[in-house]
Amino acid sequence: MNPARSILFLCGALLAVALPAAETSSLPEYRPSATISGVIRTWGNPHMGRMLERWEAGFQRYHPGVYFSDNLKSSAMAIAGLSEWTADLALMGRQIYTFEYYGVYRRSLMLPVEIEVATGSLDVPAKSFAVAVFVHQGNPLAQLTIKQLDAIFGAERGGGWNALSWNVNAARTSAQNIRSWGQLGLTGAWADKPIHVYGPPLPGAGSITFFQSKVLDGGDTWNEDLREYADRKQMILDLGKDPYGIAYTALGYRSADTKAVSIAQSDAGPFVALSKRSAADRSYPLARPVYIVYTIDNERSEIAVPRVDPKVREFLRYVLSRQGQQDVARDADYLPLPPATVEEQFKRLDSKEPPPELELLEQ
Repeated sequence: MNPARSILFLCGALLAVALPAAETSSLPEYRPSATISGVIRTWGNPHMGRMLERWEAGFQRYHPGVYFSDNLKSSAMAIAGLSEWTADLALMGRQIYTFEYYGVYRRSLMLPVEIEVATGSLDVPAKSFAVAVFVHQGNPLAQLTIKQLDAIFGAERGGGWNALSWNVNAARTSAQNIRSWGQLGLTGAWADKPIHVYGPPLPGAGSITFFQSKVLDGGDTWNEDLREYADRKQMILDLGKDPYGIAYTALGYRSADTKAVSIAQSDAGPFVALSKRSAADRSYPLARPVYIVYTIDNERSEIAVPRVDPKVREFLRYVLSRQGQQDVARDADYLPLPPATVEEQFKRLDSKEPPPELELLEQ
């Protein structure tokens, strides 16, 4: 291990005493299953770079024969590294956009695999923040469901995207729109007042955002009166002057004139306020994961045997382990994965099931 990585690891170890032990203590301890050497190449999100360095330093304690080559410019270029065989891992602050699948798919007609490796930040704008929903401080509304958010921000649609699949069950009519505060149960002077909808700029074609995926069911039709803001700070300042407005963005942009409402996945509740705890345990419905993406073929466009490159698999085993998630906690911005999510990712990583795309190739 080089001196810089040694210092990084020791600093992280000193910070461990400040960690809430319950967050990671139940996770499986990392124990090497094989001796690994060689280079692991990672392209992707620079905002996750500090966390990646902690993972690399911790992994090298067990595998000193491994070294790393990192090219962290943006999530937008991460999948290109996989597509062109110049990266083993794509470090992603968001899910793969629909059109990005095809760059990897052309390698061997196999799709890339996403593994959740951490939860995004509570309120740091650049670090895959949990989505907060704001209203004016004087608005009596205190809570909303995901379905109500869809009715407020969305519009009539024929379906929605779920990765590469078009889901017709996501269709809904204009009769389900919510356009006045009275439709949300507010009475008196609020009952007939229109809802003014604020949001970030809409993405380009083929780019389904986290909010679209979770709230609009992958749909791409929006409230016809949506006011788009590239400057989130200005958006919240304007919301603070508009009693009838609603917006979504990072909690870090909140102002004295606005408040965040509690969110529930369904009418049955519970309605959960956004906090570090509710984001970390995923009880808040709009907490966001971050990912590492890999391929299951080799440089000859053949299905790898074993299915995952041994270097990639072993590194991801470390990332998902107790030690790897303690590295996440030491980062201070990103949050460790809940134990149930870790278990799901291990199953995905260690799956022996043949890729469904293989059936198409064999027909």
